[in-house]
Parts: sequence; structure tokens; C-alpha cells
Amino acid sequence: MTSDAKLPPIPFPPMPARGQCAKRNSILEAAATVFCRDGYAGASIDLIAAEAGVSRQTVYNHHGGKENLFAAVVRDINDRSAAGWAATLASFPDQPDDLETELTAFAVRLTRNCMCDRDARALRRLVQAEGERYPELFRAWQASGPGNAWSPLGARLARLAHAGFLDLDDPDLAARQFLALVNADIQSRIAIGEAPDDAAIETAARDAVRTFLRAFGARPPVVPRTTSPAGIRPGALS
Repeated sequence: MTSDAKLPPIPFPPMPARGQCAKRNSILEAAATVFCRDGYAGASIDLIAAEAGVSRQTVYNHHGGKENLFAAVVRDINDRSAAGWAATLASFPDQPDDLETELTAFAVRLTRNCMCDRDARALRRLVQAEGERYPELFRAWQASGPGNAWSPLGARLARLAHAGFLDLDDPDLAARQFLALVNADIQSRIAIGEAPDDAAIETAARDAVRTFLRAFGARPPVVPRTTSPAGIRPGALS
């Protein structure tokens, strides 16, 4: 049995596969690295083939030309991101004992699993760098990307409203605003190349949830102040 060799880090975790599927996935990983590093215009099939350790003909055989390969990379990253989002959403606090604490913990998981992971950072770089110049390359992302996150989260928030924890009229709008609040401070750090640490993530999540609950938290009923027939509050003359 051979000893394990220390491999250089790769930006995307390999998917378990064998034979041709394994080669296809290794090409996708290499292509993601090259597209993120050099952009769509700067990338070439030769560079991607060299990164993957295969011939350029092998790249063409598996994925066709550069445009098809770029779309496959975006779709592959987006599929993994969607799976991470679904797993995180399953931990949403549907019946909280302490809404603020549990919603903050959910926001922390959301940030770590769906906003600061390597797939999310890579997809964000690609969209920001190439989305305006090559919008057709992001059709798969537009069809199954961020917009699909709002409705499932909105449904969870609607359940909290129905249970009396929140006061909201438009669950989808509330979901978009919740995600925007959670994203706000974190994205400004990521935009300048900073990886937020645990303390920054927890602070951003706590601030976001407190702001969200100020806007949408259920208000206790107002109990009218009782007065005497003459308009004098009871006990005022005692």
C-alpha cells in the first residue's frame, strides 16, 4: 500500500466518481480555477487542459468549446450551492423558544454555509467579473440562482408570522430583506478580499436579526389606559 501524497489545495472539492466521470469532474475543477483566476476572456482550452493534466482534445470531448465549459462550471457550482442552501434551510427555527437567538444562529449558519464557502465566493467572482459582458453564460444561474432562495425562506417566515412570532404582509419581500441584511456587512468584507472570521460573522448575523425583528417582529397588544369617569387616572388623587 502506498503512502498518501500531499496534494496541493484545489478550490473546489472533488465529487466522488470513477473513470470518465472522474475525468469530467477534474476538468470542471480545473476550468473553475482558470476562469476565476483569468476571467472568461483570458481563459483558454489549452490553459484548462494543462491545469487538469489532460489533452485539449479530452476537454473538447467532454465539454465542447469554452462557452459550453463555462456554462457547465457555473451550473456545477450552482448545483452544489443549492444543495448547501437546502441543507441550511432545513435548520430554520420553525418553532423557536427564543426567536432572536435561534434566528441569529440560523443567520450564522447561512453565512458560513452559503455566503462564505468557496463555491459561493467563486460563483460571486464569476458573476461580478463576467455577468455584464457575457449575460448569456449565466442563464442556468439566473434560472436556479438567488431568486429561488427567496420563496422557500419566505414560506418559513410566513409560518413564523402565522404562529404569532412575526408581523409581515409579504413573506417574499421579508425574505429578500432578511438575506440583504445578513449579506450587507459580510459582502463588503469579501469585496475587498477579506475572509470574515467567526466573530465578524456572528456580529453581522446578530445585527441583521435585530434590525429585521425591529421591522417585522410581532408587537405585543397595546392595553388601553383606564381612566375615571371624570377623566382622572385612578390613584392620581391618593
